[in-house]
Amino acid sequence: MVRVSPSPANRRTIFALFLPFPVPSPLSCLSLAPSDFAILALCLRSSCASADMAAAAAETAETAEGNEALQTVAPKAPVTYERVVSTQNLRFPKPHVPRALEAVDDDHPHGTPGYKNNGYSVLQQHIAFFDRNKDGIIYPWETFAGFRAIGFNFLISFLGMVIINGVFSYATLESWIPSLLFPIYIKNIHKAKHGSDSEVYDTEGRFVPEKFEELFSKFSKTDRSRLRYDELYSLTSANKNAYDPFGWTAEKLEWGITYLLLKDKDGFVSKEQIRGMYDGSIFETIERQRELSKMQKKKM
Repeated sequence: MVRVSPSPANRRTIFALFLPFPVPSPLSCLSLAPSDFAILALCLRSSCASADMAAAAAETAETAEGNEALQTVAPKAPVTYERVVSTQNLRFPKPHVPRALEAVDDDHPHGTPGYKNNGYSVLQQHIAFFDRNKDGIIYPWETFAGFRAIGFNFLISFLGMVIINGVFSYATLESWIPSLLFPIYIKNIHKAKHGSDSEVYDTEGRFVPEKFEELFSKFSKTDRSRLRYDELYSLTSANKNAYDPFGWTAEKLEWGITYLLLKDKDGFVSKEQIRGMYDGSIFETIERQRELSKMQKKKM
C-alpha cells in the first residue's frame, strides 16, 4: 500500500478542487503533479484504507506519470477519482474486442468451460435458459418455470413473468402487430436492450470484457473479486442516462433479482457468478444443484 501524508499546502489544494467558486491566492496558485492526484484523491475517500484501492491508485499513477494520454483521472472531474479504472494489462488477448460467443475474463480466456453457446450471442445465452422447450421463443409460462427452477418463490416468479414478457416481448417480435401471448424471440433480443445499463453487452448482444472488468475496478471497494449490495446499488445509480426512467427501473430490478439469487452468507456476489449471469451458465448450474439436492433428500 502506498502511504501518503499530504502537506498542509497540498491539503488546501485538494479542498479547493471541490469548492463551487474560485479560490483566491495563495490557494489557487498551488498545484500537484498528475501522479499525486491519483493517490491523494483516493485518500479523501472512506475506503482509502483498502489495500486494493491504494494499490490501484499507485498503479494508475505509476503508469500515467508524465503521459497525459494515459491519465484515467481528471483534476476537475471528481467522479473520475471516485470510480477508478485499472490500467493493468489483462492476461487474455484483445480485451477491447467484444466477444460474440463467450463471456471471457482473466480467469476464463475461453469462456465458461463445458458450457455450450449453441451459436447464440452472449446476450441470447443470458436468456436462453428460460426457453424451456428450446424452440427459440420464450413464452410467459416458460419465464415463470425458469424462475421456479432456480429457486424463486411463486410471487417473484409470477411478477418476473409479467414484467419481463410484458415489457420486452414487443421489441423482439417479427411483426408490428402485438401478440397477446407475449412471446420473446431470442434471435431479436438485442432489440430489447435498454439504456442506463452497464454496457457489458454491446448493441448487438456481444460481451465486452473491458466493461465487465470496469464493474469491479470502479465499484468494488473492499474485494475486487466480488460486490456487496451497496456497491451494486452504486453501480446502478452510476449507470443512469439522463431522462431514462425505464432504463433506471429496469437496471435496478435486474441487479436486485441478481443479488437475491446469487448473494452468499456474507452478502457478497462473486465476480465468477456475475460473469455466469451474463452468459446464463449460472442458471443451469443452480438448477442442477437444486435437482441434485432434491434427489439426495429423497434418498434420506
